Parts: sequence; structure tokens; C-alpha cells
Amino acid sequence: MQKNTPSRSTIRLTRRGRIALVVTGAVVVGTAVAVPLLTLAPEKESRPTTLVIPEGWRASQVYDAVDKALALPPGSTKKSLAKATLKLPNDAEGNPEGYLFPATYPLQEKATPEKLLALMVDTANEKFNGAPVAAGAQRNAMNVYQAVTIASLVQAEAATKADMGKVARVIFNRLERGMPLQMDSTINYALNRSTVRTTESDTRIESPYNSYQRMGLPPTPIDNPGEEAMRAAINPPAGDWLYFVTVRPGDTRFTADYAQHQRNVAEFNAQQKKNAGKQATG
Repeated sequence: MQKNTPSRSTIRLTRRGRIALVVTGAVVVGTAVAVPLLTLAPEKESRPTTLVIPEGWRASQVYDAVDKALALPPGSTKKSLAKATLKLPNDAEGNPEGYLFPATYPLQEKATPEKLLALMVDTANEKFNGAPVAAGAQRNAMNVYQAVTIASLVQAEAATKADMGKVARVIFNRLERGMPLQMDSTINYALNRSTVRTTESDTRIESPYNSYQRMGLPPTPIDNPGEEAMRAAINPPAGDWLYFVTVRPGDTRFTADYAQHQRNVAEFNAQQKKNAGKQATG
């Protein structure tokens, strides 16, 4: 949720988811001789054949999913980054966040974390390095890595796909006006959590991802966006919106008026309090 507001110059920041079959029985021969109980050995648990990476997952979630899919000790995939050959842009400085493209990937018999991560990055490059994205990024005075970063914000902040374009426009409008982005999703990323509630103390944390205190874009993407979020990032609709808040599911309010936004936020807070009360009594 964006609550409050960078210049065209700041947009130039370029850094940046067994069944053990046991058969028991007695075979009776005649009327008195029983064969001892027969227990078959459990069938070996079958390994999954595909790995699904949803839109908006962070790299940490992808690493955990790969570990589980390949039955590896926790942390194995993250450690494999050091020896993985990933074709990342220079601005990424070896960090694949934003480039682990969300899709369904086959798990070959000899699959390794390095091969899976490389496949995800190669897929992202196929999606992001084509002429439409490059032209869209240039049209908005940014490079592709910045476009992926904005798409990651859109993916995290938009309540619905229909809202993605408007969220992207809010980001551009705030950048152009020299306003901090003030987006809760960046705080959540810094704190490695997911919540719709950001406290005053949260907004004072020391982190390059604290978009309440730091101007411009975060140093890296904050998740792995899909194609629709990228389309929104390079071709947002026209509009003067500077603020937005999802008051309730299906009701996201965009406005350029701060006083109206404050009223919307008050309604959001009242709705959250009401929901908390229902949960406490339910």
C-alpha cells in the first residue's frame, strides 16, 4: 500500500508449493492354518515432475521450492548461486531477484539447482530483452533492469491485474515529482515478511529498501514479476494519481488528492479493525 511522495533525475538510478501401501491379511488354508500377516514394503515416494513458480515470489521462496522439489537440504539452492552461471544484467551484480521468471519448469532426472536457476534466468531474458520491453523502457527514460524493478513493485502492490497499470502510473508520477515511493512492499521485503500493516517504526528502519526514507527505486527488484506486471511497467495508462489504498478486496482507491487519500486510509484502518474484531470473536 502506498501512503504518501522521486524527480525525473532519480529514475536514473541504475543499481540496482505417500502413501505407504500396506496390505495385511490372513490366507486361510482349510480351517486351521493361517499364513502370517504379510506387509509389503512402502513404495518409494515419487519425485515431482514439474516445479511451479508463481508470479510475485521472492528469490528466497524460489530457493526453498527448488530445495524441496529436488529433496535437498534447506539452503542448498541459495548456496549454489556461487557456482551457477546466470546471465544476469550488470546492474543486478549477481543477484537474480527479478529474473527467476514465474512459470512451470520441467524437473529432469538430472536436474540441479544451478540448471533450474539458469533456466529461469534464461526465460526471463527471453521475456524481458525483446524489442517491446526495451523500447518501452527507453520511452520512459529507464533501462530494462529499472523496468523489471518497477514491475516487481507493481506485482507486489497491485491487488488485481486490473490495478497494475494504475499502480505503475503512481510510481512514475511520484518519481517525476521527486516524491519518495513510500510503498509498504519495500518495507516488507527489507523485513522478509508479508503484511498489509506497516507501523511508524517500520518506516524508520535502516535499509536501502526503505522507500519511506530513501528516494528513487529500490536497489533491486523486490520479487519476480510476470509479463502483465512488466507490460504495466513499460506502458502505464495516463493519470495524475499519486496515492492508492485497497480499502477492501476489489476496492482499490486511486487519487491525486492527499486529503481524499487520508479519508480512504481511515476507511481502510476501520475495515482492518472490524475484520480483527470478527476474527477475535469467531
